[in-house]
Amino acid sequence: MSVYKYFFHFNKGVNELSTYWGYHLCINARGADLNAIKDAANIEKFTKDLVKRIDMVAYGEPQIVHFGSGNKAGYTLIQLIETSNISAHFVEDDGYGTNTGSYYFDCFSCKPFDINEVVKCCREYFKNESEQISFMIRQA
Repeated sequence: MSVYKYFFHFNKGVNELSTYWGYHLCINARGADLNAIKDAANIEKFTKDLVKRIDMVAYGEPQIVHFGSGNKAGYTLIQLIETSNISAHFVEDDGYGTNTGSYYFDCFSCKPFDINEVVKCCREYFKNESEQISFMIRQA
C-alpha cells in the first residue's frame, strides 16, 4: 500500500503530472541510526542509489560536508540533478535532547518522481523510527 494514499494523482501517469512546474518532497525523520547518519560514505552511497531509483540524472558529484556547532552540527548533503536538487541535513540531536539521529530531507524536481521510492530508500539507508512527510506540487 502506498505511504501516500492521499496522493492519488501520482498513479495517473507522467503526462498528466507534467502540467505542473515541480514536485517537492520533505521528510523530517527521527530515530535514525547514528552510525548511518555520521558516515559520509553511507550518505554518498544513498544519494547515488536514490538518484538511480527515482530516474534522475545527477549533475556532478554530491557535496557532503560536516559543519555546524552544538546540536546543529552534522553532515549536509547537496546533490544537483538536471531537474533541480536533492538536499539533506543529518544531526545526532533530535531537538528533544534525546541524542537520537535525525535528518531533514528535501527532493525538488521539475520531473515527477516516485515519492514512495524516496521514503523507502531513506528508511533503508538511515533506519529512522518515524518521519513527518510533506509533499507539494509547485506551480507559480
